[in-house]
Amino acid sequence: MTNAIEVVTEDRIPFDPYDYRIHEDPYPTYERLRAEAPIYHNVAQDFWALARHDDVRAGFRDNVRLSNSWGVSIDPASYNENAHFAMSFLALDDPKHMRMRKLVSKGFTPKRISELSTRITELTHEHWDECLQRGSFDYVHDFAGRLPMDVVSELLGVPVADRGQLRRASDLLVHREEGVFDVPPEAVTAYLELNTYYRELLADRKRNLGDDLVSALIEAEMPDESGEPTRLTDDEIIGFMILMIVAGNETTTKLLANAMYWGWRNPDQLAIPLADPARATEWTEETLRYDNSTQMLLRRVLEDVEFRGVTIPAGDRVLLLLGSANRDREVFEEPDVYRLGRDSSQTIVSFGMGTHFCLGAHLARLEANIALTEIAKTVKGFEIDIAGAHRVHSVNVRGFAELPMEVSTR
Repeated sequence: MTNAIEVVTEDRIPFDPYDYRIHEDPYPTYERLRAEAPIYHNVAQDFWALARHDDVRAGFRDNVRLSNSWGVSIDPASYNENAHFAMSFLALDDPKHMRMRKLVSKGFTPKRISELSTRITELTHEHWDECLQRGSFDYVHDFAGRLPMDVVSELLGVPVADRGQLRRASDLLVHREEGVFDVPPEAVTAYLELNTYYRELLADRKRNLGDDLVSALIEAEMPDESGEPTRLTDDEIIGFMILMIVAGNETTTKLLANAMYWGWRNPDQLAIPLADPARATEWTEETLRYDNSTQMLLRRVLEDVEFRGVTIPAGDRVLLLLGSANRDREVFEEPDVYRLGRDSSQTIVSFGMGTHFCLGAHLARLEANIALTEIAKTVKGFEIDIAGAHRVHSVNVRGFAELPMEVSTR
């Protein structure tokens, strides 16, 4: 038995995932947690947190004692047994999770994603050309928020006219006002709006099957344990569609904006892809490590689990701090330095690990690489109006809601 480390609570290190100051810059707090409280316990808000890279990795891999059955958010409404806000695919354990993952994978194939490359490039040109013509624009509103929404919508067969409405609902679903410690009424309304929209879309697609992802999900079939054919239910398909618009849209939007922000803050590093657009992939990877969109994910403790000699009891909640793990100096050299060219793709935990590894990781990287390569090809530089920049406020997602800028074209 290892000697237990001291368990530090909020009395010594305040760490509140709802605090707007954490949303603005969580990294100094993460550094203190790694150094002084790698196994942290917030008694008042009733959660534990794992801050170091090896503990976060271990948490991801232990899908027996650490359950996804309460979803990934600390919001109480997300882990209420009767709630639907967890987006079912993220709130399942094996074998139910693996059954659904295998069925979804029959439609959400690497081949289908790779075939999107040409269309993603076309959409990138369309939206970025509009921005370049203006010269001055809001990067999130006019580009980073439009491209991922269009890509997801292309996959699902959502008409162009409806995409703005769905993006607004998606934004409301993750936004949290200061001092609100649960899913707010606006998010509930947004969820119901998305649910209704996708339920109608699904019904229409059943009558008119096509070559889109929804049609593939409707037809996806595999044998169950008894050998009988099983398919996704309507609720499972709708849950996955809502997951796509939130996880597939919101996180990639934030990744694109975080890349621009940190490139602007580090002009010596931005100069690398601007001089050689083929290296824009390094821009994507370092942003995923340095300031990932997904900062933390929840796990429910099904049976007592020990980390560093500290027992976290069954029934409690644990936050896996991805944003902290990606800055652990035991794994990354000079972790608080934004430096392109690191070989970190095998060590970052930005897309999770194990059985719940992000199904959309390849798509997110593909979108970001195409978009940032095009930007690098077309601009000499850009300036961000930092006074007009505003962050999104969410317990899980980190990034910008508004990022006004002005570009200089080549």
